[in-house]
Amino acid sequence: MRRATAILLCSLCAVGVLALAAGRAQAGPKRATRSAHAVRAAQLRARSRVVVLAWRAVGVPYRWGGSSPRGGFDCSGLTRWVYGHVGVSLPHSSFAQWRFGRRVSRRALRPGDLLFFSGLGHVGVYLGHGAVVHAPRPGARVRFERLSGWLGASFYGARRFGVLG
Repeated sequence: MRRATAILLCSLCAVGVLALAAGRAQAGPKRATRSAHAVRAAQLRARSRVVVLAWRAVGVPYRWGGSSPRGGFDCSGLTRWVYGHVGVSLPHSSFAQWRFGRRVSRRALRPGDLLFFSGLGHVGVYLGHGAVVHAPRPGARVRFERLSGWLGASFYGARRFGVLG
């Protein structure tokens, strides 16, 4: 559990560093800078909220068709629930969720991105630092895992939503 806590703290620190960097960015006139700064700050708040909500779901039992902490989650129910809290309405299907947002390369992943696996048959939330939260299978619980082994080998792609930048 220490490793999971360390990754959570690192993820939140990375989001904080990005927030500081966004605050220092200059984009022309003051009005444009304030506007760009406000957008970046909102994106970083949304990204932090996605990461925190994903972490809160860790330990919830897997339930096929589930989309709540009380009733359990399947993979797309988890991502639908998390993103619903930041104003993004997603369908309850990993295949359908792939059609939303914009594609992101594996090298450009940021905390909060949706990661797809096994030819779109599975989806999870990227935490940063090579970690993902997902609802793996019946009989298991929502968990944090490194993006290696089966997850690394079956990685299909990633999507990012406008609310996250």
